[in-house]
Amino acid sequence: MDMPPFDICYRALASRDARFDGRLFVAITSTGIYCRPICPARTAKPENCRFFPSAAAAQEAGFRPCLRCRPEISPDAAAWRGTSNTVSRALALIAEGHLDSEANIAELADRLGVGERQLRRLFEKHLGASPVVVAQTRRILFAKQLIQDTALSMSEIAEASGFGSVRRFNDAFRKLYGKSPSELRARKAAIGAITVKLGYRAPYDWDQMIAFLGGRAVDGVEIAEPSRYARTISLHGHMGAIEVRPGKGHLVAAIRFAEPRHLLAIVGRLRRLFDLDADVAAIGAHLSADAHLAPLIAKRPGLRTPGTWDAFELAVRAILGQQVSVAAARKLACKLVALTSPILTPDITGDERLKAIFPDAVRLAAADLSSFGMPNARKKALSALADAANADPRLLDVHGAFETVIARLTQLPGFGPWTAQYWALRALRDSDAFPAADLALLRAMEEGGARPAPSALLARAENWRPWRAYAAQHLWAQDADRALS
Repeated sequence: MDMPPFDICYRALASRDARFDGRLFVAITSTGIYCRPICPARTAKPENCRFFPSAAAAQEAGFRPCLRCRPEISPDAAAWRGTSNTVSRALALIAEGHLDSEANIAELADRLGVGERQLRRLFEKHLGASPVVVAQTRRILFAKQLIQDTALSMSEIAEASGFGSVRRFNDAFRKLYGKSPSELRARKAAIGAITVKLGYRAPYDWDQMIAFLGGRAVDGVEIAEPSRYARTISLHGHMGAIEVRPGKGHLVAAIRFAEPRHLLAIVGRLRRLFDLDADVAAIGAHLSADAHLAPLIAKRPGLRTPGTWDAFELAVRAILGQQVSVAAARKLACKLVALTSPILTPDITGDERLKAIFPDAVRLAAADLSSFGMPNARKKALSALADAANADPRLLDVHGAFETVIARLTQLPGFGPWTAQYWALRALRDSDAFPAADLALLRAMEEGGARPAPSALLARAENWRPWRAYAAQHLWAQDADRALS
């Protein structure tokens, strides 16, 4: 398992070092409880401490979560990210409920392009627990968060967290906590939107995240303000809305959605949209070896790579953004939504400004784009994408390597290397995706008035691997700064 030596772990615990939050958990043998390294409880003696790389590993060893420091809101472990994209992708799928039982491990491994044995080995190496145990731990910790932070009924929480029945839900909590779910609920939150905390490892550059999303916000679908991001969402035929605000060491998400069973998947999507599982300190240390990137990272140490709510939506946006400015692409997206979206009411979204849904493949395929203000080639590309996604609902799913998905996309009209790489960076959460021909990236790397060729930039970016996507984000931020100066 990828764990620091015991003495380093213990020093992190004794100093309550927030840099290790999510990277390790401490189990206290004298109490049978495991904690985050920032737990305010008195530090246990070294001989009573065992350290684990994940909450799942601690629970599999027989320890129960601390009720004080609440491991359910700690950042996801990210120290190993970049060394195992397979584990990262597997966790993303697990977060959306793709591993509800032992029988599904074969399907999960197949989607990742690895064998079951290799998948188990990778999980044991990086997280100290099997995929099934990781999935079970995520479910029960998410349920614990809903118990303490929402007014959902116990049956709704059981459904939202992926338990097959209330009985299984109750049994799991009594076994782990020694209490029933009802006994754990100290208070009830106000009825309305379901509010959950989304942890991350500091620093987090909220201002840059909201600036990026705000520059691309689609009228009626999104609202991006200095202290708030909100948007409408659609999932499995149901519509709702989310609102995210910055907190202290976490983001606060308010979720309006009529089907509680999809909450775990919604939270998983939000974590990827806001890139909450990145270890930006490790990424920054690697990229700072480049003389051009070092001052950019020093300026914005908490910069993240924004994801997307929906892979199909981003594919559409990528086509709309070809050979035009960000502002022009945003206008096109607004027109497309106005052409295709039903009208939503505030009782669904919680805000009268949120009244539209970004078109899915069915709505886009049915839309009349003849009068849409775009070149015919790009209109045909939109229609071809919608037709392909309707014919194959798993067109944009990851099966095997990222390159496989990108290859499928580039076979469609209008999907060249830039479009596919940009889509992979944000939709696949590929930390190494890099659209080398991007004009803003080339502008940002100008030296002495000379702009590098895409091939030269790609060659230089070899030293930035496996974090080229984060290098791109820093360069985009630099280019935006220059445009404002």
